[in-house]
Amino acid sequence: MQQEMKYIYMVYQKGSFSKAAQALYMTQPALSIAVQRVEAQIGMPLFRRDRQPLELTEAGKLYIEKIRQMEILEQELEQQLQDLSQLKTGTLRLGGSHYFNSYVLPPVLAQYQSRWPGVRLELTEGGSARLLTLLEERQIDLTFHCMPAPRERLHRIPAFRDTILLAVPRDFPVKQRLASCALTAADVRAGAHRKEGCPTVDLRQLADTPFLLLTPGNNLRERALSFFQEAGIAPPVVMEVSQLVTAYHLACSGLGAVFISDRLVVNRGENMLYYPLLSPLATRTFDIVLPGKTYISQAQKVFVRLFCEFYRGTLPEVTGDTPSSPRKC
Repeated sequence: MQQEMKYIYMVYQKGSFSKAAQALYMTQPALSIAVQRVEAQIGMPLFRRDRQPLELTEAGKLYIEKIRQMEILEQELEQQLQDLSQLKTGTLRLGGSHYFNSYVLPPVLAQYQSRWPGVRLELTEGGSARLLTLLEERQIDLTFHCMPAPRERLHRIPAFRDTILLAVPRDFPVKQRLASCALTAADVRAGAHRKEGCPTVDLRQLADTPFLLLTPGNNLRERALSFFQEAGIAPPVVMEVSQLVTAYHLACSGLGAVFISDRLVVNRGENMLYYPLLSPLATRTFDIVLPGKTYISQAQKVFVRLFCEFYRGTLPEVTGDTPSSPRKC
C-alpha cells in the first residue's frame, strides 16, 4: 500500500491529525501536507475538518473503502505466501474478551505455540462489538462471539459452550431461603450444575438483593436483564463494570450478587454460593468467527481445529433423550 494511503487510513482511524501523527511517529504539519497533496491530486477533500472527530466526505468514504480492499488483497497474498512455508512462519491475530483471553484461550494458545512455534501469535483484548468491527476491517484474523447478528456476512463455527450461574456471597441473608439449590465452588468445578435434575434458583427470592451488572454492550448484561424480566423483578444495582472477571472479583469481596460463567470458578470463589438458572439463556454457545468471503489461511484453519478438539466436550450432543425437568428451590 502506498505511504500516503497509510497516512490517510490512520487519520481516519484516529479521527484527528494530531493523534494520527503521534501514531505514525511524524509531525502533524508533515502529515497534513501529505494528505493535502492527495486531496489536490483528486480535486476534492477527504475529510470534513470542521468536525471533531474528523468525518469523511463522500470522496473520503470511497477512498477508505478502496484502501480496505487493497489491504485485504495484500493480507491474502501474504497469507498465501506464508502457507507455502507449511506453518514455519506467519502471524495469527486473535481477538477475545478479558474473560476469554484469561480463562478459555491460554491452554489452546500454549498447545498451538508448542506445535507451530514459527507462527507468531498476536492477541487483542476488547468487547465483543469492537472485536467484530476489527474482524470486519481485517485488523484481526478471528474472534469469538455468541450472538450472530441478522444479515451478518461473517463465517461462524460453533466451538465452545459455557453455563451462566448466579453467584451470591455466603453471608447474604438469602442463604437460608435458597439452601436447597445452593452449590459450592467445589460442586461447580465437579459439574454438579450440569447434571439432570439439578435444582434451579427462583430469582423472585432475590428481588431485594443488591446486584453487580456489566455495562451496556456486554452480552451477559442483556441476559441478566432478561433473567430479571422473566422473574418479574427489578433488584437494586450497586455497580456496573465493563469486565465479567472484575464483576466476579467484586462479588467475591461481598459487594453483591452477579451472573457469571461457570468457567470462572477455578481457583477462587470459596466464599460464594452458586445457583443454577432455569432459562434457555443460561447456556451460551460461542462461535469462532472468521471473515466472510476471504481467503482462510492454514494458520487460521489449524487453530480452529485445535480449539474445537480441545473444547469438543463443552458442546451439547444431539440425542433423542428428553432430560428430566429441574425443580426450583
